[in-house]
Amino acid sequence: MASVDLRDELTCSICLNIYTYPVTLPCGHSFCRTCIGDVLDTQEGSGAYKCPECRAESQERPALVKNRKLRNIAENIRSTHPEQEEAGIPCTYCDSPVPAAKTCLHCEASLCDKHLKKHSKSAEHVFTEPTTSLENRKCSIHKEILRYYCCEDAACICVSCSLAGEHRGHQVETLNEASEKKKEKLRNILQKLTSQREEAEKRVQNLEELRRQVQGKAAGVTERVTALIRDIRKQLEALEKRVLSEISRQEEQVSLQVSDLIRQLQIKEEELSRKMGDIKELCDMTDPVTVVQGRESDRDDYCDTEEDTETRDIKVHDAGDLDVGLISVTLHSGLAGILTGITRRRRVPEASDMLLDVNTASDLLLDVNTASDMLLDVNTASDMLLDVNTASDMLLDVNTASDMLLDVNTASDMLLDVNTASDMLLDVNTLNGKFLDQVVQM
Repeated sequence: MASVDLRDELTCSICLNIYTYPVTLPCGHSFCRTCIGDVLDTQEGSGAYKCPECRAESQERPALVKNRKLRNIAENIRSTHPEQEEAGIPCTYCDSPVPAAKTCLHCEASLCDKHLKKHSKSAEHVFTEPTTSLENRKCSIHKEILRYYCCEDAACICVSCSLAGEHRGHQVETLNEASEKKKEKLRNILQKLTSQREEAEKRVQNLEELRRQVQGKAAGVTERVTALIRDIRKQLEALEKRVLSEISRQEEQVSLQVSDLIRQLQIKEEELSRKMGDIKELCDMTDPVTVVQGRESDRDDYCDTEEDTETRDIKVHDAGDLDVGLISVTLHSGLAGILTGITRRRRVPEASDMLLDVNTASDLLLDVNTASDMLLDVNTASDMLLDVNTASDMLLDVNTASDMLLDVNTASDMLLDVNTASDMLLDVNTLNGKFLDQVVQM
């Protein structure tokens, strides 16, 4: 009795067999790993997972915890009583549980190999695979063994149904004949399904190969793009240093010229102040003789000398200005050199090998015939430089002395305006479109 109770405790409530690889749900109930896995799979789309034993719900798929102790006990019971585990349906005539080989529908008994040899072989004794459900093998009306198949009603019938029952006069055939016909149909279906499965497997293999090719090409293109962008970034940084160095050089040169002119004008200012003081002093004198004699003696001193004339002729524009045209040429020639270097890189295989859609390939690649749009046209270079006739617009106002130096806050007026820089530089938003063709051509 204790052994029976123990087997009940070790029996999976799903398959009704002793546990195989038992696992435990959070609620505490245990099941075979395969059994509970199948149950949870069927509950996948229901929105909730339920324990088959206590119906405890969980919104997320519950974690399955291995129950090692329960597994060890189950394996011990299975190894101790293997005949009970493997007996299945026992022989009706054996005292000890011996697995049955066949079941006689006429006798409603299950027979082992030993008793099967001694059992009657007459036609009325129909044998089938071992089973305990014999009701579905007999006619529900006449309680006789089902021996025929009604083709018109697609039903299994007994002899009485065929001769005097509701199936009288119908086309009937033996169960073996009907079974063989159905098996033939099933074999044809199986053959078609097998062919379809092989075709599906072949397509899966082709798609797997295609995916590997795409992954390989994607890795190669990614590596080339990264290398190209890194190289472009280095070249742009070098170009930036070169252009900024040119700007600094010009600024220093103009600043030195301005400083020299300021020094000359300051000397002139001091001299003029001295003369103005002398003249004012004469004007304040009351002695006419002193005034007249003083004016006559200093007349030459008050008149402009050649040096004074040169000082008076100093203009603001004499200090010079930034050569924005030269800066632009340096910048654009550098950019053109970068683009030229990109166009010389080796092309990759045909775009179709990279699985680019024909309808969208133009969005990703630049046509070779339009590559000239990526370079600076020599004939239109004047459009990107400053017009000599309008250079005066970039000079500083004569009336303000502070304009003789580069004001940090107004330096943008002497350089390319940020908002219009895109007219002379490659727009950042279109660099990707212009470089991508060259990226994949490496």
